[in-house]
Amino acid sequence: MKYTDIEVMIVKSLKTDMRTGVVFVLILGTMSHFFYAWTNNNFFVGLFTPVSESVWEHMKLIFFPMLLYFLIILPKQRTAFPCLVSAFPAGILLGTVLIPVIYYTYTGILGFHTLPLDIGTFILSVIAAFYYAYRAALTCRLENRSALLWAAVWCLGICFVIFTYFPGSFNIFRMPS
Repeated sequence: MKYTDIEVMIVKSLKTDMRTGVVFVLILGTMSHFFYAWTNNNFFVGLFTPVSESVWEHMKLIFFPMLLYFLIILPKQRTAFPCLVSAFPAGILLGTVLIPVIYYTYTGILGFHTLPLDIGTFILSVIAAFYYAYRAALTCRLENRSALLWAAVWCLGICFVIFTYFPGSFNIFRMPS
């Protein structure tokens, strides 16, 4: 299939926005790791940023910054890529879930956790989230699942709010040793 110059330019625009999104989430996610402490343990800030070193709290490093980035680029890209509405929640969910999957996989193999691999887990999860959202936006393969994906994002967001201050007893809510 031959693309016109305009179509190529439009796709390049989305690719640029997605690359910018990776950088945006990496920077905001990294900074948000410290927001709770910087705000003297502000209750409201803690709902959206990590309040402890648990794996659960670190999932917020992708979830909320990527959700914010979606709201930023949606007005610009929605006309050209209407499937962003279904692609982004899929990317958000993928990136957020990859953090515990990668973390527990590598710590299960090594028997310990290490900061460089934790940082690598975050970076890899962000890149995978945006890559998947980019591909899904181009193919529209998730278009008929948009409501389900957004429901899952809302449920996970509500869980972050609840479990921030009322964590369960599972390992994901505990500080790594």
